[in-house]
Amino acid sequence: MMNSDTAACIPAADLGRSALTKASWRLVPLLALGYATAYMDRVNISFASLQMNRDLGFSASVYGLGAGLFFISYAFCEIPSNLLLVRFGARRWLSRIMFTWGMLAIGMVFVRSPREFYTMRFLLGLAEAGFFPGVVFYLTEWFPPEHRARTISRFYIALPLSSTLMGAIAEVLLSLDGRFSAAGWQWLFALEGFPALILSVIFFLYLPDTPADATWLTPEERIWLQTELSTARAQATKPSSHTLKDLHTVLTDRRTWLIGLFFLFALTTLYGYAFSAPSILQSVTGLSVGWTGVLIAIMGIFGAAAMLWNARHSDRSNERPLHIIVPFLLMAAGYFIAGLTRNPVCFVFAITLTVVAYNAAQGPALALPATFLTGRTAAIGYAVVNAVGMTGGFFGPYWMGRARDLTGNYQHGLLTLAIPSVAASSCIFLLRFYLPLKHDRQAQSFE
Repeated sequence: MMNSDTAACIPAADLGRSALTKASWRLVPLLALGYATAYMDRVNISFASLQMNRDLGFSASVYGLGAGLFFISYAFCEIPSNLLLVRFGARRWLSRIMFTWGMLAIGMVFVRSPREFYTMRFLLGLAEAGFFPGVVFYLTEWFPPEHRARTISRFYIALPLSSTLMGAIAEVLLSLDGRFSAAGWQWLFALEGFPALILSVIFFLYLPDTPADATWLTPEERIWLQTELSTARAQATKPSSHTLKDLHTVLTDRRTWLIGLFFLFALTTLYGYAFSAPSILQSVTGLSVGWTGVLIAIMGIFGAAAMLWNARHSDRSNERPLHIIVPFLLMAAGYFIAGLTRNPVCFVFAITLTVVAYNAAQGPALALPATFLTGRTAAIGYAVVNAVGMTGGFFGPYWMGRARDLTGNYQHGLLTLAIPSVAASSCIFLLRFYLPLKHDRQAQSFE
């Protein structure tokens, strides 16, 4: 332990670099692993459906409705979940979420009818509600504003990488079809749900609630970090000790609703494609399950690289909106091309463009609410934004299923996904010109 004289000699930049580096390595990989597991358990029905829909006689509409019902219960429980996270602390609440969703993810093994499918998906959304906005809020309680986009992107990189993992192991798990009288899709649900149970224990044992609880920071590093965060909170908004007042503050702020609408349109496009991705790619390319998984895995790697690069550039330039608008316009172009072409090479290029563009925008987009909300209002704000946005997760899969049954293919549905992509960029365009969001502090880097 360094003494006070030694600590006084350490430049603030060095102290900040040390504190943030420790926090990044201690927290972000664990949180990313948790979200990768959550996203995998949420979306793994896309691969399971290749066998499940056939075995259980589900139409594309039944499948799309069941996939989307997850997001209805998820959206309704976002705000209470984040308030409970503030009440009980991130360590206990996030570990509780992981345990319950892990049990339900494994419970998908026992689905036999559309009603059971709908019920389990609804309960899974209920169990997982609050994990993602809770983690994003938690990160804003550890990292100053000028580091949030890249930090969130390092956590959120779990999204494209979880797609990579799913693509890589899908064929192996589905090939267990018939082992011990279980179908391949049942093996997939069972084995991909189990890691959430293990992680729930790890979160409970090792995740500190606040910087003050982090024994791996020196006293000087804790003081530096708490001072930086306190300054950022003071510059963003006045604190409140009343939950109803906090809720009123969030719900009457037009910025909250513009960002919420942005995510509604964004998640409509994401999940409209993601829940049918293996079937969509197989129908155009004619690839096997294994090669389709490889293709999705490669797209995930490109998406992860784009996410990290764009978030870093956004932090360094201290600019958010254009780092979101441009990717979503590219995403619209990708869906437009994919909806019109039957050429496999052109189609794969267009879909890859949409995956890369979506992931590139996420770091800057998720950093937006914390530029004007702090403390409990930030917890509520992220929950409101995610609750509004998650309804898009219902509309996207349901629409794609209906479009598939009505037209006989997925391409008409893909073509229409260009519309919410443009709408998402329009929300940020309005935010940029009518409700400008700029940091009061100059961007700085301790890297």
